[in-house]
Amino acid sequence: MLNLSVLLEDSARTYPDREAVVLGPARLTYAQLNAAANQVANLLVERGIGPGDRVALSCPNLPHFPVVYYGILKTGAAVVPLNVLLKSREIAYHLDDAEVKAYFCFEGTAELPMSAEGFAGCRQAESVEHFFVITGDPAAPSPIDGVETLGSAVAGQGTAFDSVPTEPTDTAAILYTSGTTGQAKGAELSHANTMMNVLACNRLFRSTPAADSHLLCLPLFHTFGATVQMHAGFSMAATLHLVPRFDAGAVAELMDRERITFFAGVPTMWWGLLNALSDDVDVERIASNLRIGISGGAPLPVELAQRIRQRLGITVLEGYGLSETSPVATFSDPDVDPRPGSIGVPIWGVELKLIDDDWTEVTGSGRVGEIAVKGHNVMKGYYGRPEATAEVIRDGWFRTGDLARRDEDGFYYIVDRSKDLIIRGGFNVYPREIEEVLMTHPQVSLAAVIGVPHERHGEEIKAYVIPQPGSSLTEEELVAWAKGQMASYKYPRIVEFVTSLPMTATGKILKRELARR
Repeated sequence: MLNLSVLLEDSARTYPDREAVVLGPARLTYAQLNAAANQVANLLVERGIGPGDRVALSCPNLPHFPVVYYGILKTGAAVVPLNVLLKSREIAYHLDDAEVKAYFCFEGTAELPMSAEGFAGCRQAESVEHFFVITGDPAAPSPIDGVETLGSAVAGQGTAFDSVPTEPTDTAAILYTSGTTGQAKGAELSHANTMMNVLACNRLFRSTPAADSHLLCLPLFHTFGATVQMHAGFSMAATLHLVPRFDAGAVAELMDRERITFFAGVPTMWWGLLNALSDDVDVERIASNLRIGISGGAPLPVELAQRIRQRLGITVLEGYGLSETSPVATFSDPDVDPRPGSIGVPIWGVELKLIDDDWTEVTGSGRVGEIAVKGHNVMKGYYGRPEATAEVIRDGWFRTGDLARRDEDGFYYIVDRSKDLIIRGGFNVYPREIEEVLMTHPQVSLAAVIGVPHERHGEEIKAYVIPQPGSSLTEEELVAWAKGQMASYKYPRIVEFVTSLPMTATGKILKRELARR
């Protein structure tokens, strides 16, 4: 029998007085967090929720998130975490698709009226029987007439609960992802999927009990933040400093003040942090406290990794994975100097290979193929979608849609997403390669490359570039410079300077949005 809730419960028994989550003045110990989760579990059981049911949660990085998440797990139900930026129509789709029985939604803000969007979506979903609004102040009235708040619903509930035993193969969470193509699908992750990934993470990070202070900027509704920091952190009684919205300056101050030892982020977060280091913070103290830095979610540009090493004295370890792989599939070996641009090697218990469109293995050093993953981390399948599952899983192997090459020592290097591949005049062009080169220019801060329609070549290469502050570089000068750095079919003929790039809630650059422009 295995239930992920043991990760929190064991730390609450062993380190009851250690701080589990911190957000501003709110500082909850492990005993307090576990007791609050028990109240949620008692509430859900009282309302008829149990093993096999699905319960959705929309909430930013607030203490409410782990309280509700683990409360759901304790009942034997599966958690369906939803992106906080979803609109009512999208929420309704996810709730219906996962056949959700209860839904917890944060009240939100004036700019992001989450409870209103959530309630509107909930009313459109046939399966939802219970809707709870999470308010910042537990005693505050509901922002929606006639709808219960979490605070009022758990009032009087007991703080003790015996977690429901679950089988390792039972579903712990359903994570919605667009996958490589098509409409969002729910990747079913079992308790064993996530537990094994947690154990692998702690082994990779050389984590020790009650030692680390995590800075958690990654959204908890996403598998990167949930597994690598929340689950793995709780399993080792770490203290999680929650950041509801990434602000590089505030994050730098927090790292200084709270002596953060563990920071994980997508490349754009590392880029923002690096640019935010100023005289207002003690950079040397930040660097001396920072034990481990992790990057994932998208390839970390080599130039950016070098800047981080120069400024903070730390080698950022890079990993790779997807929602469907729980998420970690490969990782840099902490005992071996990371190879620039590499996502490392398969983690313990996981296999990787490169395949072509027909699932035939691509062999030979340096050849490009699509990454396929096999191991304890591969999802059960897409919820309610056996045909979609069969398209991506064969004989235990999951095809990712990501293109990569492997060197002679077995290290993998992401080339690009297969859907982002640009074909210019019959030549394959990988945007990431172009972005890497552009970022070596001293006046370029960040770059994103896409293909745009072209009558003669099929596609032309366009770069959106954020210049360094105070840069005098012109778009024409950058095109001329790039021409001297790359083959004629590769360099971008079109460059557009921008002040920002569209990003997802997890910090990934939205190339589809750039393409729409």
